Formats: sequence, C-alpha cells, structure tokens
Amino acid sequence: MKIKSAEFVMSNSDVAKCPKSRLPEYAFIGRSNVGKSSLINMLTNRKSLAKTSGKPGKTQLINHFLINKNWHLVDLPGYGYARVSKSSKKVFQKFITQYFSQREQLVTAFVLVDIRHNPQPIDLDFMQWLGENQIPFSIIFTKADKLKPKAIESHIEDYKTILLESWEDMPNYYITSSSKSIGKESVLNYIDQLNNNMESGSK
Repeated sequence: MKIKSAEFVMSNSDVAKCPKSRLPEYAFIGRSNVGKSSLINMLTNRKSLAKTSGKPGKTQLINHFLINKNWHLVDLPGYGYARVSKSSKKVFQKFITQYFSQREQLVTAFVLVDIRHNPQPIDLDFMQWLGENQIPFSIIFTKADKLKPKAIESHIEDYKTILLESWEDMPNYYITSSSKSIGKESVLNYIDQLNNNMESGSK
C-alpha cells in the first residue's frame, strides 16, 4: 500500500464524538515513550503528522487521521509512566477502555513494544486485556535499529515463551524502526490486506 494522503481529522476524549463514518479504523497504542508518534509519521511519510516529544505521555486524546480517503489511523494515549497527574491518567485510561469496547469501526489494534527491553508486565497485561475482550491486535516491536539481529531474536523469543503460556499462538508481530523505515511495508500491506478482505466480504 502506498500512502497518497494523510490528514488530521479530530482529537477528543469522548468516544461518542469520534467520526461518524463507517470507515475501517486501525488503532495504535503503547507505553509512553515507545516511539508511537515517530512510527505513525514513518508509516504515513509525514514528518509531523503525529506530534513527537521527548516528554513521555504527550498524546492524551483520541486522534483520528484519514489515510488515502478510505481508512482511519487512530493514535491513542500511551498507557503507564506518563508524567501526568493520577486524575488525568484515570480520565484518559477510561476513554481508552471505552474506545476499544464501543468503537465498532475498529478492525484491529497495534500494540507497540520497545524491542530493547525485556517483556514488561504493563505490556503483557494490556495484551491480556485485549485478548480477554476479544479485540484483535498485532504487536509492533519498535526501535529495532538499536539492537543487533541476535538480540532482537532473543527478545522476541522471550515474548513468545511468556505469551504462549496463556495463548494458543503467538500474536501477529512486526519488527520496525522509524529512523530506518524498517517494517513499514509489512505493516501497511497487512492493513491493505484487511481492508481488501472487508471490501470483498461486503460485496
């Protein structure tokens, strides 16, 4: 898939106010400072479509972007470690939960995980929550340029070992680097494939 157009649509904290269109949505979420904004900018060929910041927890709203006029990329607030007050965190954690439970347009979520670190309970817990709520998701491992191939392989094996204790299969996953554009085509082709499957299914 080639991204020909990417435009900001809206930001809000109320799922009821999300776009009324029936266009398919793909939600990107991860722990604060996982490199989500950089990944979105890399996928869409835009330098500042999603606002990047050295300060974790910059995204605190549901952000909708219209891609190629036919699907929405949704940038969700990061979970955990954001330097915001506990009351603020509760508010946007609540609308993350509401988004996933109420948004019928959602096709799948992409859970971003920093490949440099060992499996983190906060990421594993969130994936478990998605599974328990029957929300489809793939894992996107970010910052792959920071590790050697053997270390990447080792960290993914660690995830497999833990996840396969409670899952029948390892969730779909992608290895990416925003600075090197690694994994871009794989992620976009997967979205394209899902869009095509829905189109052919509705005919």
